[in-house]
Amino acid sequence: MMNRKRFLKSILFPVTAAVLLMTGCAANIGHDSGADTPGTAPPAPEGQENATQAPESQDAATLLYQGHASIRITTAEGKVIYIDPYAGEDYGLPADLILITHEHSDHNRVELIDSRNPGCEVITEKEALKDGKRRTFELGYVTVETVEAGNKNHDPTECVGYILTLSDGIQIYISGDTSRTAQMETFAERNLDYAFFCCDGVYNMDMAEASECAELVGAKCSIPYHMAPGKLFDIECAGQFKADGRLIIAAGEEIAM
Repeated sequence: MMNRKRFLKSILFPVTAAVLLMTGCAANIGHDSGADTPGTAPPAPEGQENATQAPESQDAATLLYQGHASIRITTAEGKVIYIDPYAGEDYGLPADLILITHEHSDHNRVELIDSRNPGCEVITEKEALKDGKRRTFELGYVTVETVEAGNKNHDPTECVGYILTLSDGIQIYISGDTSRTAQMETFAERNLDYAFFCCDGVYNMDMAEASECAELVGAKCSIPYHMAPGKLFDIECAGQFKADGRLIIAAGEEIAM
């Protein structure tokens, strides 16, 4: 089990818990999440285990979940990677790399990142898919591999996912907007450290299919995101995601990897 260091980047408003308890998930309206609170992992389903710790490192990379599909990674070298900027407010760190999975407005608000280091690269699905081929980008501090994404609402020729391999060997899968893909079947052999699965059940796969994909991929830590249209995060929906090594990260929370 991975040693995990978790800390909240923001103070949750007192009303949040009450609001979350009143909300439901498209896949299961009225599901009772019990006493779970944002920023904590609900009890694992029987026969499954929550991932509660990340690997210790003196100079650990960190991952900030901004909400919805927006993520910020700071590598051990201090390089800053933004993925699908849209949600949250923590865009002040100068960017070294910006990754976009597709051009929908809730994934590509690049203008939020107005501070960029010299040489900052922006990789969208247009650069990631070249002549129909998925590309890999070797940037020294990270290797970015383009992987399949798509469904009836997202043209696979205009949408991508990514696998990031940091210089310290940590591998992170970002599903993007998708349903199950054939390529996911090859991911288990890679022994991924973290995997993010969209699971809104409206525009993408639902919680049940996302849980099946998590089992298929077999990452050490499987994380639900992009889980409820119109919400940055939904603790009830997150609690319905079932996976060994399930890791639930609330919007605004940052972990050390």
